[in-house]
Amino acid sequence: MVSSDQRRRQLAREKFQRQQERRVQARKKKQQYTVVAAALAVVLAAGAAAYASIGLSDGDTKANDSSAGDSQSPSATPSKSESPEPAMSIDKTAKYSMSLTTNQGEIKIAMDAAKTPHTVNSFKSLADKGYFNGTKCHRLTTEGIFVLQCGDPKGDGTGGPGYTIPDENLTALGKAGADGTVTFPAGTVAMANTGQPHSGGSQFFLVYKETKLPPSYTPFGKMDAAGLEVVQDVAKAGVTGGAKDGAPKTAVTIEKAAVPKV
Repeated sequence: MVSSDQRRRQLAREKFQRQQERRVQARKKKQQYTVVAAALAVVLAAGAAAYASIGLSDGDTKANDSSAGDSQSPSATPSKSESPEPAMSIDKTAKYSMSLTTNQGEIKIAMDAAKTPHTVNSFKSLADKGYFNGTKCHRLTTEGIFVLQCGDPKGDGTGGPGYTIPDENLTALGKAGADGTVTFPAGTVAMANTGQPHSGGSQFFLVYKETKLPPSYTPFGKMDAAGLEVVQDVAKAGVTGGAKDGAPKTAVTIEKAAVPKV
């Protein structure tokens, strides 16, 4: 039979053990939070260029279940293309113009096939099939980088054509500075990607205000003055819910896209 003193000592030991376990768990939890805080500090210290490099992602990968648009989502791990890049069918010596008829107005983009033949060829192939018709520009950023991102058939930053195209014309905007960025002037149109080389699909972004980014996004076109104004008006309305990055408050739908030779 257990005496009252033995019982008290047993209860005391059990209480002490529980306290020790709670202390251990608390230390582990604190360590986890510290690691997270340190990781966040590194990301924040990297500034707008680092933010942009993980944010302007094209989600056309099998592995991208988390992203973007991401969102300021993590970069996706690119997978092999599900289908081949369209066969080259454009005239590389010619100039082309991409016309985006949107519910907010017309956006015309001058394209140079000589400098970005794979990009122009892909956009023409997709536009001829009606790929962009009825798609939404799913992402607007209003801090750090200033772009409207479009070209995703899913409208959430995770869609693409099932193939990737090579990077092109990456030196067009000059040599990167000490911060690792170049200036993308207002009006520039460039390819989004997964953060890895040669991972562009169908998503692209329209720069409505001078933006610094790493020179890893193919600049393939320039908006006309009227088109730039359309995008700037969308940007003035801001992001849904008052955020700095997300769906534009003024919804933008590409009703029709065409890429004729000029």
